Amino acid sequence: MNAHQIVARRALRQQADRIFKWFFVAAIGLAILALIILLGDIIEQGARHLRWDFIISDTSRFWQKAGILSPLIGSLYVILLTAAFALPIGVGTAVYLEFYAPDHWVTRVLQTNIANLAGVPSIIYGLFGLAVFVRLLAFDRSILSAALTMALLILPVVIVSTQEAIKAVPPALSHAAYALGATRWQVISTVVLPASAGGILTGVILAVSRALGETAPLITVGAWAFTTYLPKSILDGFTVLPVQIYFWSSMPQDGFRQIAATAIIVLLIVLLVMNGFAIWLRNKYQKKAEW
Repeated sequence: MNAHQIVARRALRQQADRIFKWFFVAAIGLAILALIILLGDIIEQGARHLRWDFIISDTSRFWQKAGILSPLIGSLYVILLTAAFALPIGVGTAVYLEFYAPDHWVTRVLQTNIANLAGVPSIIYGLFGLAVFVRLLAFDRSILSAALTMALLILPVVIVSTQEAIKAVPPALSHAAYALGATRWQVISTVVLPASAGGILTGVILAVSRALGETAPLITVGAWAFTTYLPKSILDGFTVLPVQIYFWSSMPQDGFRQIAATAIIVLLIVLLVMNGFAIWLRNKYQKKAEW
């Protein structure tokens, strides 16, 4: 191959790189444009009904009087309990697989299955929760059943993201701790986990965000489409914002579709606040790890 052919191939590769670059930029721009149009339509329909009375009022069969207090409180109950179950179990499983599990075929099969579970449709988890938590364990159609089902849904994401965050910690940090006489658990608890906290919280943010917007599993385990009472314990019946939005969107009156858009705005605000708090925690732990 002569010099002219080498130059020609290099120019061809550079041209292909530019084409793919602009293709990906156009794809991202199209996605952002679609998101802007969708959000604009939701804000146009729902902003007029966004008021304090809408947030603190119970649901009603008349859209002029309907509010989202019950589904909002139900969403907060479910998502906080879900995080309380999924976070320690997910992080503990990832630590076991990375530091304690023997390297043989059973561990590799387990690792493969955990990765595959992240792609299972959410309705499958809902059916599992209905069979196990609602019927077998007799938790009934309660917040506890919903939280356990959603914890199973996000658990693979938490485990995989925690493993990747642990692998990203420079091995030199662990080796230095071992050289100073630290035990394995001391290395994990005082070096590896603090250094990987930012990545772990990033995975938790993604997982919790998915759980907050899920509808199908919660309908399966018994979320009410209409309720006017607040849950008093984790064994009470419940509804959540996504289910309430789905119910209102299916109503024939245009007013219900408008307040469904308002409920979407509230759901986005709750999601942004929770994500903002998690991002603040992530940045805080990252700075401590850098120190």
